[in-house]
Amino acid sequence: MIHSSKPPLSFELGANHLHSVLRVDAIRAETLMQLVAGWAEPKTRDEVLDALDELASVVQGVRRDGELDAALEQVEDVACMDTAQVEVSIPDTRRMLAELVEVERVLSRFNPERRTA
Repeated sequence: MIHSSKPPLSFELGANHLHSVLRVDAIRAETLMQLVAGWAEPKTRDEVLDALDELASVVQGVRRDGELDAALEQVEDVACMDTAQVEVSIPDTRRMLAELVEVERVLSRFNPERRTA
């Protein structure tokens, strides 16, 4: 098992050793902060809550093509949310590369057509 020195921003091997897992806690935190940034404004809060109610309805019901994407986009629009991205420092980039290389080494055991760069 791969153990990161910085789990909130890391690559790990999946439990079944057939996939990798990217963990980026900062995206979740930033998403929640953006979601409630306009909460003091009653109109904004009501619009966000309405959009979240619609999203909940879509998630819990039978979805039609594109309905989930539209509901997610509506939440992002009314909450004025930015693109989900995180700046990664040079040291963290190097650390994550080492983690990913280790994950890839284990995953490649199950792939007979392993390609190396």
